[in-house]
Amino acid sequence: MKRITYLFALVALLSCNRNQPNSSENLTEGEVLDEMSIFQLPSVWNTHRGTQIEFQELKGETLVVVMIYTACKTACPRLVADMRGIEGSVRSKTSDRVKYILVSIDPKNDTPEKLFSFAKENGMEDDQWIFLQGTEESTRDFANILAVKYKEISPMDFSHSNIISVFDKKGVLKYQKEGLGLENQDIVEQIIQIGANN
Repeated sequence: MKRITYLFALVALLSCNRNQPNSSENLTEGEVLDEMSIFQLPSVWNTHRGTQIEFQELKGETLVVVMIYTACKTACPRLVADMRGIEGSVRSKTSDRVKYILVSIDPKNDTPEKLFSFAKENGMEDDQWIFLQGTEESTRDFANILAVKYKEISPMDFSHSNIISVFDKKGVLKYQKEGLGLENQDIVEQIIQIGANN
């Protein structure tokens, strides 16, 4: 059911953005993107390093994605700890290229500068870590694709899902797990397997 919802959400986004630049412009000759690939998304994101990026620029790497916000004092610190634990376990077991993407659900307050400070405070400064700030619209659209629900409770507080998502090297969603203090062996194995199968 979640995969069907994901397909409809992605198709709707692509239909609504027909006038945006075509992601296929950056494909190598003969390469075709899967219709469910997030590399089809036309949105541009600000990184915590002060650059801009589209998801299609991450082709060829397994992606592990969560949605957080830096002012969160309850669930997000545990999600960040889960991501650090997963990254450490994966790194010790494979040399495969994996990127860990943390997308802010609070683009009004989570500026690239704030995301940079957050990354530094949490020891997530290496190249495999990418923190993203989008527009409110692109953030909402991306949350719909991941089936992440969030609601603003106050200007600095959100209620939100705690889902960790794994995309293959072609940008197709392959695995999801509810986070927060999880036993991460199964998700580590999934990341390694998904990376090896591409």
